[in-house]
Amino acid sequence: MKRHVLIFGLVGGLLIATLQYTEYRFVVIEHSVELYSALVAILFAAFGIWLGLRITRSRDTIHETVRETVVVREVLVPAEATAPFAPSAAPFAPNTARQQTLGITARELEILALVARGLSNREIATQLFVSENTVKTHCARAFDKLGAARRTQAVQRGKELGLLP
Repeated sequence: MKRHVLIFGLVGGLLIATLQYTEYRFVVIEHSVELYSALVAILFAAFGIWLGLRITRSRDTIHETVRETVVVREVLVPAEATAPFAPSAAPFAPNTARQQTLGITARELEILALVARGLSNREIATQLFVSENTVKTHCARAFDKLGAARRTQAVQRGKELGLLP
């Protein structure tokens, strides 16, 4: 009985191995182009990964030799040095003579002061209850009178002329 089971098992195993071999040959012959393409793709991918790791590894070793040291140091400033910004200083008064010679209106000066505070046109319009186009018009006129092309230039020029604090 054991002998029959052993013989049947061996014969069954040989038949399965033969069928697998013929199926393998059929797959290899039938799909050879796809298999070779996949093999070439795997080789190129492996080469690309190897090359990428090699290139980035050499960059990392270069950057490891350079070290940055950040030094944070607290500097004490005496209170007398902050005189222009001290609360005891006299309040700012714009140079009205210069304002009149340039022809800058009170509204243009008000908008210029808000620009100096860093507000956008939309924020200025909301604060003054006017449209954005009105703010843009006043800004353009003030910039033209100050000879400025940008907001930062207008603010700087306004401070130089004593129109802004």
